[in-house]
Amino acid sequence: MDKQFKQTSGFCLLLGSFLLVITMVLHPSGGSLLHILKISRVIISAHTLAIISLPLVGFGFYGFTVALLDRGKISIFAFILIVMSLVAAMLAASINGLMLPLFVGIYAQELESQKAILLPIVRYGSVFNQAMDYILIGAMLSAIGVWSVLLLRLEKFPRWLGMYGLALLASSGLGMVVQFDFIDLFGFRVFIFSLMSWVMLAGLWLIIKREDM
Repeated sequence: MDKQFKQTSGFCLLLGSFLLVITMVLHPSGGSLLHILKISRVIISAHTLAIISLPLVGFGFYGFTVALLDRGKISIFAFILIVMSLVAAMLAASINGLMLPLFVGIYAQELESQKAILLPIVRYGSVFNQAMDYILIGAMLSAIGVWSVLLLRLEKFPRWLGMYGLALLASSGLGMVVQFDFIDLFGFRVFIFSLMSWVMLAGLWLIIKREDM
């Protein structure tokens, strides 16, 4: 694997995951239509940052995929899952973070009089956002699970990163068993912070790994 490509991929993973962490720190909680209108700039800024991070993460994972290619090319399947999760993230960020505040802003002077019409539309967007969150969570966990198994199977790669990935997968499974809510703001923050720690470590490994690995 070309050294410059490997290091660029690792840097993109680090930067993209860092931006996603910042996004979740800035991410405001939902509320009434008036509340959404008041914090519309914060909502748009946070989700714009998230959208910017997605191609960085995608390119970084492409490099990670190439680094883990074996004869079965199963790493490509994990990359396809990652692409699914990034598309879902882009749709969720666009609907919830860009369209929603812009849509509410159009009716800024008529929020009370148009409330009966606006609320069902806003709720529909919220349900769509939840569906995208489920796709994002499932696809990203599945991809990290596949890569973690590869890391454990291919001896020239760090086993600790594979074990950490499987530990995250197991803890997520436990969370589902105890009905932990992964798609409310707190639960989604926990999920993103946990997954991004693995992504940052993967990016760091790409940057510092030896040429013979």
